[in-house]
Amino acid sequence: MSNRAPASGWREAPLGDLGGFERGRGGTKADERPTGVPCVRYGDLYTKHDFVIREITTFVVPDMAGMYTPLRAGDVIFAGSGETHEEIGKAAVFCGSGPACAGADTIIFHPNRHLDPVFTGYAVNSARAQRFKSRMGQGSSVIHIGESHLRQLCLLVPPRREQMRIAEILDTLDDAIRKTEEVIAKLGQMKLGLLHDLLTRGLDKHGELRDPERHPEQFKESPLGRIPKAWDIKALGECLLRSPQNGLYKPASAIGAGALMVGQTAFTASKSIDYSLARRAAASASEMNNWGLVEGNVLVSRVFATVEGVGQPVLVPPPPEPAVYESNMMRLKVDTAVIRSELLFHWLRDSRVRRHVVANANPSNQTSINQVGLCRVPIARPLPEEQEAILAAAAAASRREQREQADAEKLRMLKHGLMNDLLTGRVRVGVPKEPA
Repeated sequence: MSNRAPASGWREAPLGDLGGFERGRGGTKADERPTGVPCVRYGDLYTKHDFVIREITTFVVPDMAGMYTPLRAGDVIFAGSGETHEEIGKAAVFCGSGPACAGADTIIFHPNRHLDPVFTGYAVNSARAQRFKSRMGQGSSVIHIGESHLRQLCLLVPPRREQMRIAEILDTLDDAIRKTEEVIAKLGQMKLGLLHDLLTRGLDKHGELRDPERHPEQFKESPLGRIPKAWDIKALGECLLRSPQNGLYKPASAIGAGALMVGQTAFTASKSIDYSLARRAAASASEMNNWGLVEGNVLVSRVFATVEGVGQPVLVPPPPEPAVYESNMMRLKVDTAVIRSELLFHWLRDSRVRRHVVANANPSNQTSINQVGLCRVPIARPLPEEQEAILAAAAAASRREQREQADAEKLRMLKHGLMNDLLTGRVRVGVPKEPA
């Protein structure tokens, strides 16, 4: 229960008094098919669905659907398991039409007529509700929450018409966020296509992409396929000031305080570094000197569980304070007189160079690549002025994507604040009067 009284006209009630519960049942991911009956699994609530489910992209064959718990519009599905206390019990309301089902390790709540389903989908994920679910979560490596806990989850419940208005406002914001994310995804694909063209065709003296169909004489074959004739091929080792250097190993006893220590968990989706996610470790002055990171270094994953993850690059942004890097990666100090750091970074992500990285990797329980293997990977090098033009074109595409990402983040922050205000009654919404 809360310490402050509900807003005027609101009441506080546990979910157990506001509807019924049903335990999800079902098979395994082996039942999934490209088409069939839409199915919500507990893991999908963390990765695919956010508050409101309007489309389901996971399916099971109709013959297997009878093993699962059927869903009806308005049902709220909770994840019964999760990895952290902070996210346990993530939920979403099903607003789709047609047959659908939920799998095992879910808990389905059927709201009664006093609850607007969409409002409920937001309310059970509010900061207030999540604090309660976090306290109720059981376990350590895998966190669980049960129906008995969720029955005790108290919601602040306004009159139903006010619920509907709150849901409408939050839904409008969610729709704006979804549309912005769709634009970001399209811009990301366009940027990848542009980078492929830039690294395949280059730019002529007028800043235009070269055309291999109209001017085949401007191209030549290379270990990376067809490239502009003016480019040359360098082994990666020739693009560096020194040999790639493995990172710094620290025992668990040295972790926790000291210098920033960048590991793969601090890598972002855009292949940069979020220093706030880095660990800290005790490091001497000589270790800081030998393994210190500076802007423009490229870090490459040296060891990874899968072949797809080995040799993946990250471009080091300016560290906010002295930082070192962990032993499961290598640092590349780029010779910018040969190639710009950003261009080498783009090449290491290119599918043609990736094939050479994988060919030089050593598969075992974990896939790895050593300095010798990495140094012989071929890199195509344009002339310096063309390098600058290529990077300028790539940067322009990135800036538009970053603007959209900033807009999306502003919308998320606005939604977070509105959820706190609207779902607690701190801010009331106007509700049109019912017709006489």
